Parts: sequence; structure tokens; C-alpha cells
Amino acid sequence: MFDKNLVLSILTQIDEALGKIASRAESIRSPEDFTSTPAGMEKLDSICMLFMAIGEALKNIDKITGGALLSQYPDIDWKGTIGFRDIIAHHYFDIDAEQVFWICTHEVMPLSAAIKGMITGLR
Repeated sequence: MFDKNLVLSILTQIDEALGKIASRAESIRSPEDFTSTPAGMEKLDSICMLFMAIGEALKNIDKITGGALLSQYPDIDWKGTIGFRDIIAHHYFDIDAEQVFWICTHEVMPLSAAIKGMITGLR
């Protein structure tokens, strides 16, 4: 069995990071909103940093739980979510604002719901 308190702590951090992403992306209506102003670029940078932290945290959870927890939520593309961290970390200058925008508008809420479900399930 895995350390439930450790996993809960990490999941809570992920949940908070997803909330920050949602809040920061709230005023972004198109990929150009990220790239057309210095303030937009700062939002893009900060959101990408949070995505990196989330990807790393998910990788740790998968390791700690031996793959048992994430697999209970098959509607989420865990491999893609974790892999996005690697793209940001290793190809930062090639980040596509359109991809980040799409992820913010299509993937953050389902991921947030799954994380909240995990937290509830482990309590």
C-alpha cells in the first residue's frame, strides 16, 4: 500500500495549481492573447510553469502508487498530461501558444474533476 497522506498532499498541490491555471487563463480568449502583449507572455510563462509542476507531481504519484491510482481514471490522458511537462521542460522555446490555449480550454476542467475525485476517494 502507498503513503496515502503523501499522495493526498501532492494531489492537493495539483488541485491548487489547476485552480491557478484556470484563474490565469480566464481572460485569455485566443492564443494571440498569450503572444500579443508582455502581460500575455507572462501568463503563458506562468501557466507553463504550473503545467510542468503538475506533470512532475503526476509522475511522482504514479511512481508512489505503482500506477494504481491514475489507472482508475481512464478518461484522462495521463501519458499526454505527464508528457506535456517534458515538452515544456525540454523544448521551452518551441512551445505553441495554440496548444497551451487548447489545453487550458479543453483539458484543465476534466483534469481538475479527476484530481478532486481522487482527493475525495482517498479521504
